[in-house]
Amino acid sequence: MEEALARDSTKILSFLEQHLDEYLTDLRTLTAIDSGTLHKPGVDAVQSWLQERLQAMGFRVERIAQSRLGDNLLARREGEGGKRILLLGHADTVFPVGAAAARPMQIDGNCIRGPGVCDMKGGLLAGLYAVRALDAIGFRSYGTLQFLIVSDEEIHDRGSIPLIRQVARASDVAFTLEAARANGDIVTARKTAVWCTVQVRGKAAHAGVEPEKGRNAILALIRHLLEIDKLNGFRPGVTVNIGRIEGGTQPNVVAEEARAELDLRAWRNADIPDLLDAIRSQLARPVLEGTTAALDVNLDGAMPAMERTPAVAALEALAQRIAHDLGFTVKGASTGGASDASFVAAEGVPVLDGLGPIGGLDHSPDEYIELNSIVPRTALLALLIAEAGAP
Repeated sequence: MEEALARDSTKILSFLEQHLDEYLTDLRTLTAIDSGTLHKPGVDAVQSWLQERLQAMGFRVERIAQSRLGDNLLARREGEGGKRILLLGHADTVFPVGAAAARPMQIDGNCIRGPGVCDMKGGLLAGLYAVRALDAIGFRSYGTLQFLIVSDEEIHDRGSIPLIRQVARASDVAFTLEAARANGDIVTARKTAVWCTVQVRGKAAHAGVEPEKGRNAILALIRHLLEIDKLNGFRPGVTVNIGRIEGGTQPNVVAEEARAELDLRAWRNADIPDLLDAIRSQLARPVLEGTTAALDVNLDGAMPAMERTPAVAALEALAQRIAHDLGFTVKGASTGGASDASFVAAEGVPVLDGLGPIGGLDHSPDEYIELNSIVPRTALLALLIAEAGAP
């Protein structure tokens, strides 16, 4: 088996090296399309390009139309037997219309820059070229190969989450095509992320004539927040960020209402209910007579944790072995940031994240991927599909 893997590695690397210029041409094409999440024509244009490529590769492609946001793509291809593999990515970026023309893709030494080059058009192409490399060596020893590309990963108000969960349930293992960390790490754990709002009500009054008749909701909110902030470290890895505060109407009115938006994160999904209970307990305390406070939270929209289970650890070990055979090292990393891999993990499916090229500075004008990482990282992905998907 090791001899066969070595032969396949050599053939896959050779294929990818021979087609690197083609990859770069495709990357230039995709980054020249403005595809910010709310720009449906641009996202749809990226999806149309991908749909055409996937169909030419023998995938049956279902295009799931959306009225407000870009369409989602679900491509499926049958193999000759083995595990059900999912490749997961997104077609949208964070950049506004005009960014593609203002900052066309540039190659400066080992650095490739351009809007969406890292997050995640380079990763989408890595998925396509990994499958092409496997086709080139005649490998089809997987049960099914699914490629899901959603259109709304970069916003909070999303519609694709049920689709991701549904496709994950029909998979045995998954690889997410976000870029590898800037130091080359792949991602094996992500925190859960919950957004919630503290609402405080008081009583309005004239601030100059009779302030004593008012009950200042802003003051009560501040007192609650000072205690809520102490919940950082409530459990190992738990963080509470007070991200936005607003309240009152104008300076001469005692504030009747105030609110704060919080970001809660934890390594374990199980820590969030206890953290919410602790916040509610604080809000029930009488910090200012005549005021009331409540917590507004919708857990249906929360980002679950991608926990490092034994199955994920086994995938990490497989990735490390393959990388060693390819001539480099790779490590699993934990991050507080979120990705769609978390929704896959929530369905009990082992998943590795960060299988795209090495890159960084996402969402900024300096976003980049490393040119010399494209071939070896795409080879790693191809061999992971082969090894994890085999019967």
